[in-house]
Amino acid sequence: MSSPKITLYTAPTPNGIKISMALEELGIPYEEKRLAFGKNEQKEPWFLKINPNGRIPAITDHNSPVTGGEFHVFESGSILQYLVDQYDKDHKLSYKHGTKEYYEMLQWVFFQNAGVGPMQGQANHFVKFAPERIEYGMKRYTDETKRLYSVLDTRLASQPSGWLVGDHISIADITTFGWVYASKLLEGKVDLAEFPKLKEWKERIEAREATKKGNIMNQN
Repeated sequence: MSSPKITLYTAPTPNGIKISMALEELGIPYEEKRLAFGKNEQKEPWFLKINPNGRIPAITDHNSPVTGGEFHVFESGSILQYLVDQYDKDHKLSYKHGTKEYYEMLQWVFFQNAGVGPMQGQANHFVKFAPERIEYGMKRYTDETKRLYSVLDTRLASQPSGWLVGDHISIADITTFGWVYASKLLEGKVDLAEFPKLKEWKERIEAREATKKGNIMNQN
């Protein structure tokens, strides 16, 4: 297996911290490059060659097993899948391909990417960042965030391990953590105490050494 040499393009956001947390969990060395949103750096031509959508996170694997050289990966779910496919042979953050746990892991990764992230992202915008107060937008998206949190809470309550899938932490947990961590932006609208298993899960991940190193939202 090739020795990884990875550059991570990121920022202290719920999506950005997923990849640094995964890299820390897997013990993969990486160089972190934080993009300055205030300077619109993510839209500069050099970065659009890495991610044509102009969003973080993205990585460049300079010694990729896929190409034998440089390879760019963007979209957080895709990056997480790439990292475990190429570098998680001991299944620290994943499960063996083809198993029940493998497909359950993918289900919860996509649940976050298609549900929690987009809906809570809109809730964050309307509650914290919108230039005008729009009650309909705030209520619609905070209500949907709470509904999705209830789905996660129910799932965790059914899991003896306390993880979303199987008997150990996986990319399903990693990809979801950043958004639940960012629920503090919705203070007064979303209360994690209403979701006790989710709150316990969040605190469990927060206490991990890899999270302390990789959660750059907590370093600002």
